[in-house]
Amino acid sequence: MIDRSEWCRCLKALPTEQLLALTETVSKQWTIRPKAVPQSGLGMLKLNDSAFEEAFYLGEFPLSSAWVEIQIPDGRMAEGAAQVMDDRLEVAEALAVCDATLSARLPGWEQVEELVQQGLKHLGATDRERKKILASTQVDFALLDDVGDDNA
Repeated sequence: MIDRSEWCRCLKALPTEQLLALTETVSKQWTIRPKAVPQSGLGMLKLNDSAFEEAFYLGEFPLSSAWVEIQIPDGRMAEGAAQVMDDRLEVAEALAVCDATLSARLPGWEQVEELVQQGLKHLGATDRERKKILASTQVDFALLDDVGDDNA
């Protein structure tokens, strides 16, 4: 099984409609309550420069978070949370529901696990494509030494 810290990343790699449709199907009979108010906004990326160790802000990025508590008809309870670089609350809430479903093995967890596996495959294909593009742009600077010095 994939580590819990990777679940959101894998699920986010898939089309949002697929994620939302699954969570709607799986959680139809459940009572879902927020443990904290879901939030959506901008995060700031803060870095320190290497010379003087002074803080500066590199830029903004969309950020949404959700923390939910789920009660299913048989009385079992589960909690899930998600923080994602996306400005849509429904995506963060769906990811939190998936987190709770998988971690507590609630009914439908197999479907969520299958979606996580699909996302992992998609991420693997994307990583391979990126490596291929990177390899095609590499320059071998060792060949410059063989040319010689024309200025002498």
